[in-house]
Order: sequence, then C-alpha cells, then structure tokens
Amino acid sequence: MRSSILVIDDDEKITSMLRRGLAFEGYDVHTARNGAEGLSTVMAADPDLIILDVMMPQMDGFEVCRRLREGGSTVPVLMLTAKDEVENRVKGLDTGADDYLVKPFALEELLARVRALLRRKETKPDETAGQRLTFEDIIMDMDSREVLRGGQRLELTAKEFDLLHLFMQNPKRLLTRDLIMDKIWGYDYSGESNVLEVYIAMLRQKTEEYGGKRLIQTIRGAGYILRGDS
Repeated sequence: MRSSILVIDDDEKITSMLRRGLAFEGYDVHTARNGAEGLSTVMAADPDLIILDVMMPQMDGFEVCRRLREGGSTVPVLMLTAKDEVENRVKGLDTGADDYLVKPFALEELLARVRALLRRKETKPDETAGQRLTFEDIIMDMDSREVLRGGQRLELTAKEFDLLHLFMQNPKRLLTRDLIMDKIWGYDYSGESNVLEVYIAMLRQKTEEYGGKRLIQTIRGAGYILRGDS
C-alpha cells in the first residue's frame, strides 16, 4: 500500500516541485495552500506524513502543528523553514514537529527525511510495555510515557521522550552521533543536519529546569553519554 503525504505550503513552485518529486517516488500526494485548508485536508485524507511550511499567512506552520498535536494527531510532521535561527528550529520542534529542513533544500535530502519518518511510523510490537527506567533522580514510565525528575513532571515532546529513552536504556555508555541519528531518526542520508544538537539542547533545558545537575554530557568529537559526574 502506498504511503500518503500531505504538503501544506502557500508557495506554488515549492508545492508543484514536491508533488512531482514525491509522486515519482510512488507516494500519493495531497496539497493544501494554507494552514486552515491543511487542517481540513488532514481530517479528510488521513495522511501518513505531513510536509509543513512555517511561513504562511493567517495561520503559520507552528500553529498548524500545535493544533494537530492538541487534537491528538500523531502523524509525523516535517517542517520546512526559510529561517535558520536556532530559536525557530526549537519552536518548530517544541510544537510537535518531528524534523525540519531549511530552505533551500535538495529534493534528495527531503526524500531521505520522508523515508526515515515513515519508517519510524511503522507499527512495531511494544517491547517496552510495563518498563520503568530510572537513572539517578530521573524516573521514566513507559506505559504512561511520563518522566519525573526529583519528583517534578517533565513536559517532553514525543521525540524528546524517545531520545531520553535511548539514553536511559544505555546509561554510562557513549552513544555516537551516527548511532543516535539512526535509532531516533533512521536517517539514510549523508548530508549535514544539526537536528540532534537542537534536541540535545532542548532535552538538557527541560531535564535541568528544576535545578538538576547536567546528566547528558558531550564527549567532544565522539558523541553523548548519560552519566552522573559533572
């Protein structure tokens, strides 16, 4: 069965290019010209993935993504943005987007991101049901997907939860950047992306919000590690 992709973008040139490129790769493609139309199309088409532009009139991509997540939608969202500032990337991810791509982009990279997000969406047996992971003062409940640190509940996005879960499964073990990208994003593209660095920064901010010491540490030139030393 072919995967269905919804492109929400007010730029007709971008929309046309994506429609042709995605259709050539075998995807069923739907399009919407603005945020409101996009939300309506999500209800009608039930896409497997959404490619969402940030800069749109009336309702921008951040608001579209926020409404999707508040409505309970878990469809993967790949955001397109002309803004390369870190705060805009963080805002997009924090509203519930799964990944982002800065314009201008190569179609090959977008297709790689699409394939990776669709692979992550595939339903697999839940091998973590009933698990309760702990490390120092962090408690992670896999059934409720709730994370506590020092008794305080942490508000994590789905991707932040998955990233922390990977660290909690491998405490005191060095995780290379390539390993993390493969496990969390499933990338098969060799291009550069700093989405991991953005997520690490966001996860650190939230896990340290109530004064907790830094547990996710950088090993320069090697990767990241979850450990208790400062």
